[in-house]
Amino acid sequence: MNIATDAVALPPLRDVIARHGLDARRSLGQHFLLDANLIGRIVRQAGDLAGRHVVEVGPGPGGLTRGLLASDAAEVVAVEIDQRAVGAVSELALSAGGRLRVIEADALKSDLTALVPAPRQIIANLPYNIGSPLLVGWLRQAAQWERFTLMFQEEVAERICAAPGSDAYGRLSVLAQWICTAELRLRIPAAAFVPPPKVVSAVVTLTPRPAQPTAAAFAIMERVTAAAFGQRRKMLRGALKSIGGERLLDAAAIDGVRRAETLSIAEFVRLTEALMSIEAA
Repeated sequence: MNIATDAVALPPLRDVIARHGLDARRSLGQHFLLDANLIGRIVRQAGDLAGRHVVEVGPGPGGLTRGLLASDAAEVVAVEIDQRAVGAVSELALSAGGRLRVIEADALKSDLTALVPAPRQIIANLPYNIGSPLLVGWLRQAAQWERFTLMFQEEVAERICAAPGSDAYGRLSVLAQWICTAELRLRIPAAAFVPPPKVVSAVVTLTPRPAQPTAAAFAIMERVTAAAFGQRRKMLRGALKSIGGERLLDAAAIDGVRRAETLSIAEFVRLTEALMSIEAA
């Protein structure tokens, strides 16, 4: 483990929060994790970080940032939109031996691959209100990342990892599992956060598969899953009517009386390939 941050005694995170006026804001989806033991467990889910360049989104007062700096990561880049938190984490950079950069930016509008060289990972306690759109954006460029270790509210984490036929299975399940192997690793109780959210949180690891689709195929899959799950109680022949309906289903050899939640990832891939062929004709 790297002990660069141990050279200087760090103030308690609650003191950092108070000094920088970092009251958690609902508009930013902020809930701060202060428990060092839990933070250490989260960091360990990412595997061996030696030589890795890690991007953290939404560091808040820097609890997870401290855990990442205590690992063997070559570099940590913290991306934060809240100016108060930028100030708090920038103080931490003073004791990080040049291994921490803090960037004030909106992660939804940023190309994080441009911030660090490979091998690169994202490890983050994501703001609840933007966790899903952030993930979908990162899945589009998954070939450039080694792994994602992300905390979501439990409901979202379960959707990401859900199996076909389950109530949680949906568009996010298909996109995530098509692109990555997804595992729900930890559940974090609400009481571990300041302030405590109304829901349990969970940590998911996503490891990109060796073969990745083209950008065009990903865009088609987004359309297929949006249509299929947009009216999930409808049979597929109705739900997919706007993008080809029976013609598309026949081309993919899928029965139109089925519903979206019964389809495997492989069957959604068949629909995607069939729609690409139809539109290319």
